[in-house]
Amino acid sequence: METPQSDLTAARLKAERVGIPAARRHIFLCCDQTTPKCCDRERSIVAWDYLKRRLGELGLSDAGGVLRTRANCLRVCEAGPVAVVYPEGAWYAHCDPPVLERIIQEHLVGGRVVDDALLLVRPLS
Repeated sequence: METPQSDLTAARLKAERVGIPAARRHIFLCCDQTTPKCCDRERSIVAWDYLKRRLGELGLSDAGGVLRTRANCLRVCEAGPVAVVYPEGAWYAHCDPPVLERIIQEHLVGGRVVDDALLLVRPLS
């Protein structure tokens, strides 16, 4: 099945608008789960709303160099909300707003892993 060129063109333009060409880091946050296991669903939504708002306030969204993705489940299912930041592959636990703020400031902006919230580090090659 061939993809129409107009679909690819529209998708490429959208990718530019959401900042993919400028991306230095990408944070995935487990939230709004179909079956909440790592934490309460409402707690995960509060975390997502905080992350989204703060990245916008700090100019990190779009062309600011940080991509964000809401993940239904990151499969750890303990100590949530759970987040992972790439390219470093830093997996974080208890990602409520205070921890997210540290991840934003120290890791996403400063490039330093937040050791006391860290589950493990596993960069993908």
